[in-house]
Amino acid sequence: MGLALLCVLMAAAVVPVSGAGGVSTTTMNIWLHLDEPVAYVDSAKVDLDTPGVLKDGNMRFVPIKFLGEKMGFEVKWNDKSHRVEVKTSRAVIELDSVNKSVFINGVYLPFDSVARMFNDKLMVKESWLMDFFGAKYTFNAEQKRLEITYVKRPPSIVDKDGNSRPVARFTFGKPVYKIGEPIQYIDLSYDPDAEGLVYEWAGKEEAFFSSGKHLITLKVKDGKGLVSETYSRYIQISSEVMYKSPMDYKLHVYPLQTLVPTNWTEVYAYFNDLPAFEKKVTEDRSRKLLVSDSPETFEDKGILYADKVQGKARLYADHINGSDEKVQFVIMATNPGTKPVKVKTTNKGEVYPSIYANLIGHEASVEFLLADPTSRELEVPPGQSRVYVQMPEFLPGQGVNVIYDVETDGLIEFSFMAIDSSIESPTSTYPLLYKQLPGDGHIRGTFPVTEKRWDIDASAFTKPTRLIFGDNDYDEWQKGIDPTLNAEVTDDGNYGVVYKIHSDKPRKMAILLQARGGPFKGPLKINGEFVLAPPSGVITAFESVQILARTTGEEPSLDIEFTPPAGSAFPMNLIFYPLD
Repeated sequence: MGLALLCVLMAAAVVPVSGAGGVSTTTMNIWLHLDEPVAYVDSAKVDLDTPGVLKDGNMRFVPIKFLGEKMGFEVKWNDKSHRVEVKTSRAVIELDSVNKSVFINGVYLPFDSVARMFNDKLMVKESWLMDFFGAKYTFNAEQKRLEITYVKRPPSIVDKDGNSRPVARFTFGKPVYKIGEPIQYIDLSYDPDAEGLVYEWAGKEEAFFSSGKHLITLKVKDGKGLVSETYSRYIQISSEVMYKSPMDYKLHVYPLQTLVPTNWTEVYAYFNDLPAFEKKVTEDRSRKLLVSDSPETFEDKGILYADKVQGKARLYADHINGSDEKVQFVIMATNPGTKPVKVKTTNKGEVYPSIYANLIGHEASVEFLLADPTSRELEVPPGQSRVYVQMPEFLPGQGVNVIYDVETDGLIEFSFMAIDSSIESPTSTYPLLYKQLPGDGHIRGTFPVTEKRWDIDASAFTKPTRLIFGDNDYDEWQKGIDPTLNAEVTDDGNYGVVYKIHSDKPRKMAILLQARGGPFKGPLKINGEFVLAPPSGVITAFESVQILARTTGEEPSLDIEFTPPAGSAFPMNLIFYPLD
């Protein structure tokens, strides 16, 4: 079958373009087998006196006389110099096996660096020779053969200033491809003056999604502005299907972390109104969540939020300095009891003030999900306050995002504050100088849940299926209490909550992230590996999906960890796309 396909490749049409002066060419394919005295030239078998490819250490060697003659280069013995001479378009090569020397246009090279003698036959290093012959080659490790593609070059056209016009040439890795199969383009273009080339393709696609012949053309321009003749040829696409659509192809083939652009047609065809997984929800209520996000943008100094903790808690704050002066962001720990209380920090994610809202939420979430060991402890004497966190450089327009998991062995009131920048050591007297700032409608309150576990069955679904985060329907926002107002509040988007998604025996699939509510930037952990969504910038709503991961169908389980990053908008979809 391989030889038959090669014959078809050799017969592939080269199509002159009307008015463009298309030039026909001759493409030659040569196969040389490792340690076997046989070659195939355009599918015709040729017996050799010595193996087509011999290996010596890390280098492979090929017969120079056989290849030179087949490609049309003169290879002869010079009686006077006792050297083998090879004339190519790029150089005159002289090889002296007796004196162990090689000369390239008169420049000396050690013989052993590029050549060997095997059974009195001169063999040369494959990569070195192909550079001078201007041929493309690959070594097929499975078939143990060197596969060479060579295009005979027509005479160059020279302008009045002596500059040669470049030549556009290309071929394909094979003559027939399936629908949706990635196309291998082999570039054979060149510039006789070696000035570099600029490429202008027409009809070139990564893959084709209809059967039949497709015309592809190429022009190249050199550094002097000379443009080649247009070179054209057809590619044959069979009726067999590898990938049925452009999106199916991209989700199978594109590298992980690629952002795949989506237009509205693709959104509705592939990602709109997808079914959602049935999920078993388990909530961790052993640690309460204090969220300080209102006022999100403060214009005055004061107390942003405060509540009491006894035992485990998560402190979460996200604020922007909307005032016209530098302030400090402080979390104060106050002991209202009669005995000392210890505050232990078991995990943290913190970012010092920055003007980039998406970045600070992303970075704080990264550090928190990393869960690096931390053993910071603070003892607060009875009736006194101590600074738990202090960030003195909080400039106008900057934002801050922090997440801390704490454990206390007694009652502690935590106060999130914006205070005067001149205060070097805040103490118990300073909270008395500041009042509670009124909220602005953003999240502020204490909530019962810090972790949600979703158990799903991703082992046998057959259509794209999703998980939805932060929509208050599939993923309900949790309710809590704002003690400063003694009112019920909701954690819109469930900020500060860690999601843990688990499935046994996931099927073969791609896992995609689609922003829906607005810009998104945040990390996920997928089977223990960090994935940044996206690696740089943000994902905008509905304009692209990011390929986060792929499964093979052989993994015993799938585990995903995620926490909604500050500065990102919700809802957001994780899409599980079957790969068949």
